[in-house]
Amino acid sequence: MSQDRQERWQGFGVFCSTFVTIFLAELGDKTQVTTLLMSAESQSPWMVFAGAALALITTSLLGVLVGRWLANRLSPKSLETAAGAALLLVSVSLLWDVVHF
Repeated sequence: MSQDRQERWQGFGVFCSTFVTIFLAELGDKTQVTTLLMSAESQSPWMVFAGAALALITTSLLGVLVGRWLANRLSPKSLETAAGAALLLVSVSLLWDVVHF
């Protein structure tokens, strides 16, 4: 297999894993429920779709740009550690809320 073809397949693999991961993570989340309610209440479901799609594209673009910026300044291990610490902090905060309320 040529180098060009191998790079294309590798890029397609990244695309597919990103799509599946984000698709499954977004199913049933508050954004989808909000979009469902807005569509049900509005007389313009296609405008709700367009607004929601543009918002998700914009937040994804922001994530990609900030991720690329961070990747150029920090090591992968540092990014992994920071992401793990942030998720742990969120988890502890949520657990604290459940236990104390």
